[in-house]
Amino acid sequence: MIVAYAILLVGIGTVVFHFVSPWWWTPIASNWGFIDDVIIITFWVTGVVFVAVVLFMAYCVYRFRYKEGQRAEYNPESKKLEIWLSVLTSVGVAIMLAPGLWAWDEFVTVPEGTAEFEVLGQQWSWMYRFPGKDGKLGKSSTKLIDDDNPFGLDPKDPNGQDDVLIEDSELHLPLNKPVKVLLRSVDVLHDFYVPELRAKMDMVPGAVTYLWFEPIRVGTFDILCFELCGTGHYDMRGSLVIEEADAFNEWFEAQSTFAETLARISPEGEIEHKIAANAAENSF
Repeated sequence: MIVAYAILLVGIGTVVFHFVSPWWWTPIASNWGFIDDVIIITFWVTGVVFVAVVLFMAYCVYRFRYKEGQRAEYNPESKKLEIWLSVLTSVGVAIMLAPGLWAWDEFVTVPEGTAEFEVLGQQWSWMYRFPGKDGKLGKSSTKLIDDDNPFGLDPKDPNGQDDVLIEDSELHLPLNKPVKVLLRSVDVLHDFYVPELRAKMDMVPGAVTYLWFEPIRVGTFDILCFELCGTGHYDMRGSLVIEEADAFNEWFEAQSTFAETLARISPEGEIEHKIAANAAENSF
């Protein structure tokens, strides 16, 4: 009897804690509310199954408790029960998976005309690159990365000369403007994640992954690396500032382009020759 009551209390306590718990998601700051909906659907399906199993266990412990002189009936299988369990399990899994497939299709389908920018991850910091006035990002390669060219941009590519480089952990984006985020890693696996956006994606060395979102709330949010990437993983943090278009434009205009960075490092153009020599030496 005590065991049956204990199992019942565990089930009731778990459900109550779920509804009154002070720990929940942070308020969403992007268009990905549908991801929250998918997770909540999963909670409901698994929650109903959990409660049903707990109640069934409590019932069985109580109903079939030991009684002197009573013998158990041996019933090794029941086709009717197996069919019911198979059907209900299939329905439950379909309810959980179908919304997720829909959400993933939305997640990887970027709207036409969406602006792009790049996130570069390395142990253990973030950097960002925006296209300049031409609206195009220049070519880049990890083979060109050095202390003077941390983004690995090709100095011979005219599209890269006006690229805006942010060698800082703070990223600014305008409100209500969808953006496609191109993700590159210099060294190991990283993962770009902002909890309030509900969007994250692995960053794979040698590949360019992506995600997209539309900021819908002004504020400052933490950028985290969600992939264990070494001893400094805990400290790989940044800040995402979502602001009105005027404030974003003011911040954007204050940043340096690739050409300005080259001129500042070596006014005589020595750095261009150095990078070009590296490129010839390590041709693609």
